[in-house]
Amino acid sequence: MKKFHLSPLIIIVLSFLAIIVIGTLLLKLPFAIKEGQTVSWVDAFFTATSSICVTGLSTLPNIGATFSVFGIIVIAILIHIGGLGIVTIAIYILMILGIRIGVMERYVLKEAMNQPSIKGMVKLVKKIILTSFAIELIGLILNFIVFIQDFTFWNALGHSAFHTISSFNNAGFDILGSTSLMAYSDNILLNISTMLMIILGGIGFIVIFDIAKKKKWHDLTIYTRVVIKISAFLILFGTLFLKFTNYDSITWLQAIFQSVTTRTAGFSTTDIGSLSIPSLALIMGFMFVGASPNSTGGGIKTTTFYTMFFSTFSFLRGKPPVIKQKRIDDETRLKAFTLAGLAVSMIFIVFITLASIESNNPAITNPFTQLLFETMSAFGTVGLSMGITSSLSIASKWVVMIMMFVGRLGPITIFGIFNKNWGHPNVSNVEYSPAKILIG
Repeated sequence: MKKFHLSPLIIIVLSFLAIIVIGTLLLKLPFAIKEGQTVSWVDAFFTATSSICVTGLSTLPNIGATFSVFGIIVIAILIHIGGLGIVTIAIYILMILGIRIGVMERYVLKEAMNQPSIKGMVKLVKKIILTSFAIELIGLILNFIVFIQDFTFWNALGHSAFHTISSFNNAGFDILGSTSLMAYSDNILLNISTMLMIILGGIGFIVIFDIAKKKKWHDLTIYTRVVIKISAFLILFGTLFLKFTNYDSITWLQAIFQSVTTRTAGFSTTDIGSLSIPSLALIMGFMFVGASPNSTGGGIKTTTFYTMFFSTFSFLRGKPPVIKQKRIDDETRLKAFTLAGLAVSMIFIVFITLASIESNNPAITNPFTQLLFETMSAFGTVGLSMGITSSLSIASKWVVMIMMFVGRLGPITIFGIFNKNWGHPNVSNVEYSPAKILIG
């Protein structure tokens, strides 16, 4: 009898779904909700999905006032699992228990972390876990210095831990109220510590390890240099654009903070609804790009954006896409454009669906901008909203949840589960003659 094997991609998808279901059940427990508060099954499922997908969108006005300490801990754990990856944490637990990591587990891990081979995967998992906890410890200390001024010791410690986990994993959840970090818009230390956590979580562990190992710029890999350059460019460009399009409305500190958090984290020190139309357009573009590969963030990723831009620019110049005397291969370019195409298609479908469902919703005063913004935020797992999430109908909430799920795992992963030839490329000696199709 032929053995039945699930592909690593299916295992990854099912693992995420299983954790979402478990998280929903835990959040519905009576002692997970504060006395006098109620949470529907849909809202619990939405919160669990948003947490595991490190998005930050919430159908509840204030999760800190809704959930008990136990509920907040559950959300924090879900964020951590979603940020570092279910497979990564599972493999680390098996390592601690002394259980042998087989070839199949390594292949699943390879796919989950988008690595070229299974070599060194177990060692990489250990480095990721230890590095993440070390970084979060630094963030906790910095945040505690701020929160101890406004809360009692244990409350300050709890707020610091939750905020550190949420910011490093680019989740955007907070337990400070319904206005995100607006009350701390002029607190330099909290702004800096939050941006530091977001950036470190967003550039990815591979980049962090490469920087720590090589230190000198010319010794870094091409991938690391591309991530750093694009990330720095987007932060700088976003800061200047947001400031000059909202000159009297936001400070320079708010501008740089929003530029950093916009691409995937979802915190805010300013009222998103008050920003200018050009600023909202830029934010949606940034949410689409997102963080970098092997990070805790979402979006199509900075390297995808760079590959498409550089390939297009090279094509227009009539030159091959060469970086540092190395050519970007056709497979990489095809994957980049395919990913972007799938992303745009899904965003369009979800936006049209939400617009149809919410056509008579009185809470949505500007359907095009608000619903498109919500769609982009869900795909990029950002969590920024123009204040309509809690007003969405049950059907729209499910649509947004699906979008968050796809955004976290990535369109290629989702569609890849339907590829029957996964892991078995169709190698053929047949050469086909080229087909010429008119373009443009």
